[in-house]
Amino acid sequence: MYLLERSGFSTRLGFILVSAGCAIGLGNVWRFPYITGQYGGASFVLIYLLFLAILGLPIMVAEFAVGRASIRSAAMSFDVLEPKGTKWHWHKYTAIGGNMILMMFYTTVAGWMLYYLYKTATGAFEGLDAAGIGAIFGALLQDPVTMGGYMTAIVVLCGGVCYLGVEAGVERITKFMMTCLLVLMVILGINSVLLPGAGEGLKYYLYPDFGRLMEHGLKEVIFAAMGQAFFTLSIGMGSLAVFGSYIGKSKRLTGEAVWIIVLDTFVAIMAGLIIFPACFSYGVSPSSGPNLLFVTLPNVFNAMPFGRMWGTLFFLFMTFAAMSTVIAVFENLVVCFFDLLHIDRRKIICAGIPLVILLSLPCVLGFNEWSWIQPLGKGSGVLDLEDFLVSNNILPLGSLVYMAFCTSRYGWGWDNFIKEADTGRGMAFPKWIRFYVTYILPLIVLVIFVNGYYALFFSR
Repeated sequence: MYLLERSGFSTRLGFILVSAGCAIGLGNVWRFPYITGQYGGASFVLIYLLFLAILGLPIMVAEFAVGRASIRSAAMSFDVLEPKGTKWHWHKYTAIGGNMILMMFYTTVAGWMLYYLYKTATGAFEGLDAAGIGAIFGALLQDPVTMGGYMTAIVVLCGGVCYLGVEAGVERITKFMMTCLLVLMVILGINSVLLPGAGEGLKYYLYPDFGRLMEHGLKEVIFAAMGQAFFTLSIGMGSLAVFGSYIGKSKRLTGEAVWIIVLDTFVAIMAGLIIFPACFSYGVSPSSGPNLLFVTLPNVFNAMPFGRMWGTLFFLFMTFAAMSTVIAVFENLVVCFFDLLHIDRRKIICAGIPLVILLSLPCVLGFNEWSWIQPLGKGSGVLDLEDFLVSNNILPLGSLVYMAFCTSRYGWGWDNFIKEADTGRGMAFPKWIRFYVTYILPLIVLVIFVNGYYALFFSR
């Protein structure tokens, strides 16, 4: 009876787009462009794409395989597959905790996108210079009521999508948002490429110049590319395993993972194609850092013909990108608690919406009323701590768990993993990389984990 209550996706396209929606988020359309700008453009992109293939793909296939073989979320998948007497199932607490912490700050940042969509559509940025636009963003951060209101709107909207069900809500609405997002990006990309002076931006973005890359030091650039490639896919805490549990056995998992990575990469590359030509066309530095999205780009749209329209479309796709991740993580949490408690998913959602709002308030207050809390040093805030816990701890350590579980004879084991990954038609998992996946890849992930702490404590 329990398994019969569990619904799934109606189409393969739904699975691919929803899984891609989980991976595609602000890391693609906010972090990727400004990091690319900081580290020299095309040469950084090439290194990023390399690490995306050698780091992200094997771990994603492992997570999908665990989900599909167990037909469970991260809350119970290890319980079903682990050898008797082992403790792999303890990872459920890390996975659930990681998803909860991610929701605690991601909903706030998604709320910023919704706020900017409203401000751009109503013309609030028109006639302002960079200082004026920065003042609006600064005022938002100092206003917990407004920021909390937009955060609440995001939680209610995304929780409502999950309330409609997997097929009628999560799949149908995420497919619509993802389709709109891809179309909007193409339209905005064409507009940016056709701007006067856009050729310099295209050259900066698409023509590798390793001299610019070396200005920052090869080690720093490699770690930045590794980190971006690793964290952009949301792997390691079961967010993708739950969608693997929804799909059938008709397709091999490597091909499905490749499709998701291609879509994820397409969105990141297109975001740069929108931003860099526009920056060069209007004399704006592409290395503006995090301010690139919230201060620099609205100023660029002000200078464009029909700038309000282009700006509104841009922040609409930013909102869709953020909401697709929130919906996916929300659904993952719902299924985790459904697997653990075996109660109606709608009851879980009705209880989860106010809980997520409550847990998200420290992030909102961390910019104003609780700004005195600086957990990672001077200038840091609650959001920085929550992001550090997820990005630098739970994701890499969770990925190590999935890799070890799928390759170790003390876990699920290589043979079981390969059998599941290669069930169906399509691209097979390359068995010749077994040594790499078993020994080299975990070492790389461990180096990323250690470097995160080194950067925090010794690179200030």
